[in-house]
Amino acid sequence: MTITSRISQSAFDGSRLRVILLLDLYEGAQQQFLDAYEHMRNQVASIPGHISDQLCQSIENPSQWLITSEWESAPPFLAWVNSEEHVETVRPMHSCVRDTRSMRYSILRETNPAQSSERHRPAAGEEVAARVGDGVARHALTFTVKPGSESKVAEILAGYKSPKAQVDDNTRLRRTSLFMHGNRVVRAMEVEGDLMAALRHVSRQPEVRAVEEAINPYLEQDRDLTDSDSARVFFTRAALPAVHHVVSGRPEPAELRRHALFYPAKEGCGMELARFLAHQDQAADDPDSPIHGSTVFQRDDIVVRLVDTARELDLDPVASLGLKGAGKAAELQRLLDGAAIGVEGALDTDRNINRLLSHADMLPITDRRSADS
Repeated sequence: MTITSRISQSAFDGSRLRVILLLDLYEGAQQQFLDAYEHMRNQVASIPGHISDQLCQSIENPSQWLITSEWESAPPFLAWVNSEEHVETVRPMHSCVRDTRSMRYSILRETNPAQSSERHRPAAGEEVAARVGDGVARHALTFTVKPGSESKVAEILAGYKSPKAQVDDNTRLRRTSLFMHGNRVVRAMEVEGDLMAALRHVSRQPEVRAVEEAINPYLEQDRDLTDSDSARVFFTRAALPAVHHVVSGRPEPAELRRHALFYPAKEGCGMELARFLAHQDQAADDPDSPIHGSTVFQRDDIVVRLVDTARELDLDPVASLGLKGAGKAAELQRLLDGAAIGVEGALDTDRNINRLLSHADMLPITDRRSADS
């Protein structure tokens, strides 16, 4: 079995994906749930990349249900689950479900696979490599605020009191980093243990709720945090999943600076752009690279790359942007919405590459670690 010690997460390894959704229903909501599931099942069956799904009910507790689905790979599932179509498709389930938990797994090995899955299996000798993680789950949220309110929102976000790091015996908050690019806010979190438990913990903290209420008047998308459906839809749309994470095998420098780089993709090119950046970051072990660690987040055509570096990005803008190698600048130019970021023209000059780095580098608001991280 091939194991790499430096990649802890990737949606681009080519393996099939198993999605597991655990649900706890309200009493008496079973028929309503079944009707909602039938609607969802019919919708998802036509999604490219979907192979199959199963609905299961607990034999011990009838209010507990399980939905599993199989996909050809992670990218088509992520494109579906992050779409507006998905938000509307699952909305009828909200009033039926007390609690949910979603888990996503790459299928690495299989015994006696069903004949229907034969065409989705890796060829002999091409088994997907296992990855060694660091015990940390990574997730981000992104949303926009009304133009003109950026400085006020930055002031509010910079002034919040950090919530208690310890969530439970197995889960703790490790790091929260906040950035802005124009009127777009990105909040990235690192969690040891159960990500969903940590997100619920954070949302219940008075200091966090106070900040969320304070920025409500400035949001472009209205929300009511006292209404569970409104809050659920907002945070579903704001979710910015981590699709790739890599850390160099080189010794960690004594001091690392964290940057967030914003790459708005041309319409429909978000996943391809995220894949491009992920493949570029595979070269993180290059001793000349300024990047020690990188995490790529993507939703629709929003791509954000979080990088940890021991030196200033502008000392090597080509490597910092992920453009090392022949033809890479042209490939990024093909995928990037340059007009949206204020950089138009070919990325074939040092001037334009430096301008892109300057425009992509997001404004840091806060970067907080828990006391013992």
